[in-house]
Amino acid sequence: MSIAGIVLAGGLSSRMGRDKALLPWHGRTLLEHMQGLLLQAGAERVWVSGDYPAFAGIPDQVARCGPLGGLYSVAMRMPDGPAWVVPVDTPLLPARLLQQLRDGHRGPCTIFSAHPLPMLLEMDDASRSVLGSMLDDPQGPRSLQALQRRLGVNSMALASVDEACLVNCNTPEQWEDVAS
Repeated sequence: MSIAGIVLAGGLSSRMGRDKALLPWHGRTLLEHMQGLLLQAGAERVWVSGDYPAFAGIPDQVARCGPLGGLYSVAMRMPDGPAWVVPVDTPLLPARLLQQLRDGHRGPCTIFSAHPLPMLLEMDDASRSVLGSMLDDPQGPRSLQALQRRLGVNSMALASVDEACLVNCNTPEQWEDVAS
């Protein structure tokens, strides 16, 4: 199965106080690390949401809509097919968990239970339509969880030992815990 990768990196990083995508992680930026992780897992191409020209990043077409807006902007440019979607701020995510999503993928969207990301999303006209309609509705929910519910989500069990692999680094304190 040919799979693409999407790194959601277009946020404001307001809780971190600096751009999370450019944080140093083992001699590279966090964005470079997450791109490499997707390639290691088997992605044929990695797309980046966010205004990062050096990474061929795709700026948000709809401002201030969070991960949903970034995903929509990439979705409008990429071809149909499955895509792993990862946040830029999960440096402990191993490639094997992405491969588990691939191996257990059914339906339009597959996630680990109680974790909206990472996900394996079928990128097609139906998912683009749902994304667009959610962004067009200023009163509606604009979350990844709402997208997953609308598309139909396949939730897979995550081993308790792997819970720590999905930790997001949103604050300097969380980053310090992970980076040390």
